[in-house]
Formats: sequence, C-alpha cells, structure tokens
Amino acid sequence: MEVAILGCGYVGLELGRQLTDRGHEVVGVRRSAEGVDAIAEAGFEAVRADVTDPDALAAVPDVDAIVFAASSGGRGPEAAREVYVEGLQTVIEGFGEREHPPERLIYTSSTGVHGDHGGDWVDEETPIDPTTEKTAVLAEAERIALELPAEYGYDGTVARYAGLYGPDRYRLERYLEGPVTEGYLNMVHRDDAAGAVRYLLTEDLARGEVVQVVDDEPVSKWAFADWLADECGIDRPPKRTKEERLEADDLSEAARRRILTSKRCANEKLRDLGYEFRYPTFREGYREAIEAYRE
Repeated sequence: MEVAILGCGYVGLELGRQLTDRGHEVVGVRRSAEGVDAIAEAGFEAVRADVTDPDALAAVPDVDAIVFAASSGGRGPEAAREVYVEGLQTVIEGFGEREHPPERLIYTSSTGVHGDHGGDWVDEETPIDPTTEKTAVLAEAERIALELPAEYGYDGTVARYAGLYGPDRYRLERYLEGPVTEGYLNMVHRDDAAGAVRYLLTEDLARGEVVQVVDDEPVSKWAFADWLADECGIDRPPKRTKEERLEADDLSEAARRRILTSKRCANEKLRDLGYEFRYPTFREGYREAIEAYRE
C-alpha cells in the first residue's frame, strides 16, 4: 500500500514508521524544512508542502490512501479553519481530481467535538456538540471528511483522537506539582494513536465511518495525579475544584469552557474491529516515564 501522511508530525512520524516496518510505501508531508528533516530521519520519503496550497501538493505522488493529520499549531479558530476545513477540502479535491485518485482518506479529529456530557459516556453514536469555536471547526471538518471524498469516488474515515501522550509529551510536572483541577482524562498513547490508523488502513476497515481512538480507561484527573505521585514516590499534589479554578481571572472563554467540559470516551467500536492496544491504559503507557523519573 502507498500512503501519504499530510501533516506528518508527532503521530504521523510514528504512523510512518509502523507502516514502513510492515512493508508499505510512505511519503510524509510537512510545510517546514525542520519537519521534512524529521521525516527523513524517521526513514521514509519526505515532501515539503502546505496542505492549503494545491500547487505545492502536486509534488506529492499518487497514493492508495491519504492520512490528513495536519495541525493548526495551537493557534485560534481562524487558523484552525484554514487548516482543518480549507486545507482538508483542498486535499480531497486535489487528489480526487487526479488521473489516479486515492481509494480512501483518514482524517484525524478530536474527541473535543463531543462537548460537555456531565461525565457521562460518549461513543461514535453520541450526537456531537462542540462548545468552542475551534471544536466547531473540527466538527465541520469531520463532516467534510465523511461526505466530500464520495464526490470523487473514494471513501472518508474519521479517527477521533482522545488526548495524546507519549515520548516528549508525558507532562509529568503538570500532575506531580499541581494544583490539579478536577475532571476526567481521556487519553491514548502516541503509539496506539498511530497503530489504530495503521490498523484501519491495512485491514481496510471503517470506510465512511467514525472511530474513536481512546484507551480502555478514562480516569479522574485527581485519581490519575495521586496514582502518578505514588508511582514516582513523592507526595500527592494539591487539588482544586472546577469552581476554584474558574474563580481565577487569567482564563480565556475557551479555557473556561474546556474546564466545564466533562465526558468519558468509549472505545468499544475500535476494540470490536479487532485492534489490540499496546498501552491499554495509562498504567502501561506511563511506565517508561515513571521509571525515568525515579532514576
């Protein structure tokens, strides 16, 4: 299989490594010279291009599948729209108009599109209700990813990621030092975020569908912080309620909405499709980081 990973960053590099290790041909696409260098170091072909620039994307070869994993770099909703909506449309149309269009697209979204459910469980059948401008953009992008490819004769899939963690993104200090604000954590290790997309591609699954990519066990932030401190052999961190955090005057409206958002994301669909997690919970996923901290 030939795969193009557009926005080949934190997860994309791992996805490229996993696909390459299994004998597939991969091309990674980034807009910066540093990004292209990182792809080359990971061991597969690199192309420098911006997903919003159709002329630049012409340098990407024809492939069987596209993975759209581009990021807006943490910028605001306007930048998010430029990448996730306009860039996604540019990619779907540009590749779709080729003489040899791809067979499928996988768009990597976020469980943030669910909005607030008061701590209740959500899955792929739960109606989404984004609560910020940025998550509203992501919800629009999900619709485009599922609907637009069909106009060009191929299929779209949405892989909806929970919070990513892994090498260089364990953020131990945030939870070990505190104060830790109450709420739920829905997480997935980088290797499984990549592994799930690789599995959907190589097993040819979930065309035209949404699949939540989240591990087996959403966890209370307070319980997670206490577990992490115990494993690291230090005192448990201070805690604060949502109300206490919201009393601060340093929060943007989007940050306030994120604090008020609470849900637990289910992964039964991904499990039923047959994917086996390398790190089924945070306990396995954080082991390497904890051992490094204790050393």
